[in-house]
Amino acid sequence: MTAVRDASIHTPNPVVAVGVELDDAGNLDDVVLHRATPPHTYAQVKYAVDSSSPVNEDYLLKPSDSGGPSILKKIARTWRRLTADGTLVDLTLISNRAPDAGDPLVSLRDSRTQLLMPKAGQQGPRSAKGTARRRWAVGADLTETELRDLLEVLRFDLARDPTHLHDHVQSLMLATGLRPDDAAIHIGADWVARQVRDGQRTLTLTAITEAIDSLQLRAGPTRAVVSIATLKPDPATGDADYALDWVDRFDGASPYVKRRPQGPATWAQLQAEIEAAPHRIPPGKTAVAITGSLRLAPAFLVGSAFRMVTGADLAVMQRGQLWSSADPYDAVLTPAQAEYRIGQGPDLAVAIAVATDLTDDVLHFLRDQGLPVSQLLVLRPPTGAKDNSIPNSATANALAVGIRDTVRRASRNASRVHLFQASPMGLALMLGHRWNRLRPTVVYEDVATERIYEEAFTIDA
Repeated sequence: MTAVRDASIHTPNPVVAVGVELDDAGNLDDVVLHRATPPHTYAQVKYAVDSSSPVNEDYLLKPSDSGGPSILKKIARTWRRLTADGTLVDLTLISNRAPDAGDPLVSLRDSRTQLLMPKAGQQGPRSAKGTARRRWAVGADLTETELRDLLEVLRFDLARDPTHLHDHVQSLMLATGLRPDDAAIHIGADWVARQVRDGQRTLTLTAITEAIDSLQLRAGPTRAVVSIATLKPDPATGDADYALDWVDRFDGASPYVKRRPQGPATWAQLQAEIEAAPHRIPPGKTAVAITGSLRLAPAFLVGSAFRMVTGADLAVMQRGQLWSSADPYDAVLTPAQAEYRIGQGPDLAVAIAVATDLTDDVLHFLRDQGLPVSQLLVLRPPTGAKDNSIPNSATANALAVGIRDTVRRASRNASRVHLFQASPMGLALMLGHRWNRLRPTVVYEDVATERIYEEAFTIDA
């Protein structure tokens, strides 16, 4: 998928072939990415049944079970051979094991570059880092200068569990216009396995492209990638045309409790960065893949940033399905509706009750906070609010149009719309994408506090 993606976006130095268990790559032979010009990437893959044993000095310097060289010594030998003539290389140790936070050098790994340098090379020989460098150099049969040179090009791609890899591959397939469903991923992996079993250890871009066609994996256009992570890191960040990483700027220790920006970060800052996205993707690119982890208010804002009137076509993975704003539907799906008089002002409140019924919470919030709202309009799917009421992309698009049209009619005399949502993330994205010719809209997020909701964004619709 990296080779296919590089070709689709015309990367300056693309991957043109992939080697699997190559005979001439020493102990970094598991996966080799051959680029048009060096440095090529040589990767050693070390997966464990579990990740209870972290990557640290003991793991890297311990002799093999048979008494052979350690992992680091094997990597060092291969590095010396590959660079003997001055050729540049890129080396990677890939593992589902996590980095040891207590290790003097491994703990210095930069999560963006995956390198231990430059921090591992800092401080003198008597420091904790210095004595660790000396042990590593002796264990790898290198001078300390050679060790520094090796660590300049050796990336530690750690905590790479199968779920992370699955999500990354899925995002790449979505971006390159291939089927991103689980069945398609297994079809691709099975093809690679067959090539290796048949002795074909170098897979060229031509061979990969022919396999994609013969396996009928093509599904749509090549897409620009916008990665927005607020709940957990996005594996596709490195492949994105525009990426926002707000994971550490959201309050909460886990993805399940991250609901609002943590000061000094604000909703206004997040809105500004999301609304900049259309200006940061390649010019003329209208097909866009949205990756990452979003709650409903940010998802709605992303959709409105790439509004349908701009010609954008948004695609996102929703529970293993590809949902695209361009997917056709037979007829507009008009939502069931209920009205509740509030009588506190000229605005209209709208509650999208799709996954669950949020009516009581919204009514309590409107009255408790004294919002200037005349009435609450609750919109539900015709079959009622339940977590499986939107089975596919076509239904999501049809319902998004139905909700928008209903709100247009109801808000003609309102000053603003106050929007509350309980829906699949993909529906929030599709709804924001179509939210035009409406009153200015205040979008609320469920922040699970005593107040229940919090004003997140205001959108000119």
